[in-house]
Amino acid sequence: QVQLVESGGGSVQSGESLRLSCAASGLTYSLYCMGWFRQAPGKEREGVATISADGDRTNYTDFAKGRFTVSRDNAKNMLYLQMNSLKPEDTAVYYCAAYGGWNCDFRFYNYWGRGTQVTVSP
Repeated sequence: QVQLVESGGGSVQSGESLRLSCAASGLTYSLYCMGWFRQAPGKEREGVATISADGDRTNYTDFAKGRFTVSRDNAKNMLYLQMNSLKPEDTAVYYCAAYGGWNCDFRFYNYWGRGTQVTVSP
């Protein structure tokens, strides 16, 4: 079955960086849209970034533009999220997700990891 396992979360101070990773298995990875989502305490889950199956197209939510970079390595079945200039409001559980369709929009993801906690202190 499809497994997505996130890693790389942790506690940092405002302005610092983190790189999240997601290891995918049980799917033909190079055919899947991949995305990062997050959920802060008391808030709904929201999209962060998506990347097309071939890695050529990316999409970011406004708060991620200019600070976060999504990338993938199809040879290693890995997804990454480089997060720079982190702010306290970025504190959340970050989830990796996959979707096998052609439209990588945030709405369609149906495979999910368990998440990794990111905590940013002032």
